[in-house]
Amino acid sequence: MRIVFLGTAAAVPTKERGLSCMCIVREGEVLMFDAGEGTQMAFSRAALGWNRNMAVFITHMHGDHCLGLPGLLQTMSLQSRNRPVRVYGPPGISDFVEANTRLLNFEPPFAVEVHEVDEGVILETEGYLVKSCSADHTVPAYSYLLEERERAGRFHPERARELGVPEGRMWGLLQKGRDVEVDGRTIRPEQVLDEGRPGIRIGYSGDTRPTSRLGKFFAGCDYLVFDSTFTEDLRERADTTRHSTAGGAATLAKNGGVRNLILTHFSARYGDDAVPLAEARRIHGSVIAAKDLMSVEVL
Repeated sequence: MRIVFLGTAAAVPTKERGLSCMCIVREGEVLMFDAGEGTQMAFSRAALGWNRNMAVFITHMHGDHCLGLPGLLQTMSLQSRNRPVRVYGPPGISDFVEANTRLLNFEPPFAVEVHEVDEGVILETEGYLVKSCSADHTVPAYSYLLEERERAGRFHPERARELGVPEGRMWGLLQKGRDVEVDGRTIRPEQVLDEGRPGIRIGYSGDTRPTSRLGKFFAGCDYLVFDSTFTEDLRERADTTRHSTAGGAATLAKNGGVRNLILTHFSARYGDDAVPLAEARRIHGSVIAAKDLMSVEVL
């Protein structure tokens, strides 16, 4: 699993940064969080694949977080996509998708399933949940959390060989927690796997002020991607525009026991990310600054 950043700027793009978009690539599936203008260009450069299983989660209806969605759907249509796309977002996302496809006069050749979200579990699969929590921004906004189910323990191929399990499909079934039959014997996953491990938890804030509610929502995350539009010298402006500072993001992460913090959504006033990064690192011990097309392996 990896996190890929397609856009890391706040409000307006710069020469180095496009507008908000982050993807989690997990077992061949792409989970996209926000889709600012130009998302399809960054998606193409990242070579994430036009026909993978995909869901898009929009945090709020500001253009730098959602205006890339119509272009993304159009480009997928031109790339002969045939799998459905699930879109999740705040009230208004359904009208937004319908109006844009109608006014742009195109009908995607694949299903676009649009869901307006509330707080709680909004997507549940065999391998993970996606949850939402109200954020504190100037318009209705949600933050999201990917929470994997417990993962299988480490697989020991030498044990499988000793038990006579042929390499290939049966190894894969055992790693997924399923029994296999070998020469009339039942081989169980616990014979070749260590004990299960907690699933990875990845949070994405979107635009928001830090709040106690979000602090609880993101507590214990392995990775948290958080709004870092300003630095502490502009705290008053951050509060007025309902954004976070890098220090505010780091404080929330530290207090919530977040393992790794990733700063994003930088104001164009910062020539580079050195100042917000230094501010956050004075508070939290594991902080990096997102850059466009940066890929983070999830461990």
